[in-house]
Amino acid sequence: MNIQTELLLFSFLAGITIFLGGIIASLFEKVTNKDIKGRVVHAVMALGGGILISAIGFVLVPPAMEAFGVVKLGFIFIGGALSFHTALYFLEKKGGSVAQLLAMLMDFIPESISLGAVFVHHHNTGILLALFIGLQNLPEAFNAYGDLRKTMIKKKVLGFLFILSFAGVVSALLGQYFLSDSPNVVAAIMAFAGGGIMFLIFQDIAPSSKIEKSARPAIWSTVGFFIGMIAQKVAG
Repeated sequence: MNIQTELLLFSFLAGITIFLGGIIASLFEKVTNKDIKGRVVHAVMALGGGILISAIGFVLVPPAMEAFGVVKLGFIFIGGALSFHTALYFLEKKGGSVAQLLAMLMDFIPESISLGAVFVHHHNTGILLALFIGLQNLPEAFNAYGDLRKTMIKKKVLGFLFILSFAGVVSALLGQYFLSDSPNVVAAIMAFAGGGIMFLIFQDIAPSSKIEKSARPAIWSTVGFFIGMIAQKVAG
């Protein structure tokens, strides 16, 4: 199997977990016990939040910290947060909650671009990054499904998530063909996304995952971060 075929395969496998997360969420809709349903939804939301934080700390930000000085890094990272704030404001004015979907895409797409950019030169790192992306997408897509179902029917949501699954393949190919020799551009894209995701976590995801008088969501967030630690340890 040549490198090009491997990149297509691994970027597809990393992305298809978006659709799988939606399928799992759609099956979970059949659960009628509101107490169990609420606890699981909050747990998965917290787990996804923890994984997103680990993605910021271990994947999205480190390349930019090496590539840029404090001022430029601050403009990029804070700029990402302000841009996501603006985007979320206008999207939510149209109705519905899109924070989970926005966070998933702004995590998935930059990492997929990075996957394509590093795959040829650092093959093993690319494979591990694909694994990390796939693991992140499951809980994030589960949560995004719930957001989308507030304004869309089940079939449309699953169809939409299925199409989004292939965004990783497109992003990886763009990264390979246009950015494999531009590490600073990739680093800037990832840092910008990291700032936006950090904003979304504390603006929407973390507050929504909280259960009154329960520490379970906080524990699940810690587990999610630990998953990122494991991926980073394996990659190192």
